[in-house]
Amino acid sequence: MVQSIYEYKVKWGDTDAAGIVFYPNFYKWMDQATGDLFYSLRYPLSKLFAEQKIGLPLLETYCEFKSPAFFEDSIHIMTNIVDVRDKVIKLTHEFFRGETLLASGYEVRAWTSFGQGKAKADSIPDEVRAALEKEAYR
Repeated sequence: MVQSIYEYKVKWGDTDAAGIVFYPNFYKWMDQATGDLFYSLRYPLSKLFAEQKIGLPLLETYCEFKSPAFFEDSIHIMTNIVDVRDKVIKLTHEFFRGETLLASGYEVRAWTSFGQGKAKADSIPDEVRAALEKEAYR
């Protein structure tokens, strides 16, 4: 399976007074890594929403913390698409500082149309599904 890798350098504002990353930032970085993955597949989330009113809201998310991250750490997030269903995508994320696993988690997202003034889960289009499945099952 091919992985998408998102790089991030921890900023002071990501940390608490002790310089340790505040846990909600891991969820923010999952979101950023997902956006980066879709961009690399040539389906930028901003363009999907602007042109088609499609978004990928979260249905479920989870993160298990193994080791703290600190101010100015360079971390990389390895993201995998592990499941593609009719309307739902599951992605996993692993956070590393060098070889050290800091955290691991997942997101479940729905392919959602925001047209007609109402959010509605829709089937993932065939061409998008093909790109996601190619990434997921390489």
